[in-house]
Amino acid sequence: MKNTFVKISWGTAVLGAVLLLTNPAQAEPPTPKAADIHKLLVVSGILDQLSYMQTKLLNSYSIVVNGPYPRVPDAFWDEYHQLIDQKDMATLIERVIPVYDKHMSHETVRHLIEMFETPFWREWKQKMPAISQEAGIVGSEWGAEMIQSEAFNSKLDALIKKFDLEALNKK
Repeated sequence: MKNTFVKISWGTAVLGAVLLLTNPAQAEPPTPKAADIHKLLVVSGILDQLSYMQTKLLNSYSIVVNGPYPRVPDAFWDEYHQLIDQKDMATLIERVIPVYDKHMSHETVRHLIEMFETPFWREWKQKMPAISQEAGIVGSEWGAEMIQSEAFNSKLDALIKKFDLEALNKK
């Protein structure tokens, strides 16, 4: 397959690098704090968000396949979406836990678990993925409207003239 350059978000690129360049680490028994951090990731909904990022990464990267291969059977996509599996996600989680460990005391982690186990936060966790997805669509639509608007393009043209980009970029 030819090299294809894809413009993807910084977060998606970082997640891709983390997922695709990992070496499976020797499994060590988790400390009580690490076990609580894992529980926090579950009860807070962060673990679900990591899974959503996995899907988003694969969807973004599919352009690399669609570019040179515009006709792809559905069966290919079914298998493609399995390229990052539970083992890969477990590796990501193993890498995320030390970040929480570094920045949060065990007591704080325990208090957050208690908070996220309340009915109020369970409802929030349940609704947040749909809210995030819908808000993302709204944000994408807004962005498209902005860059297509006459007002934005007039401001951009004025900025280009102000810094004389035409003269700076002549060969």
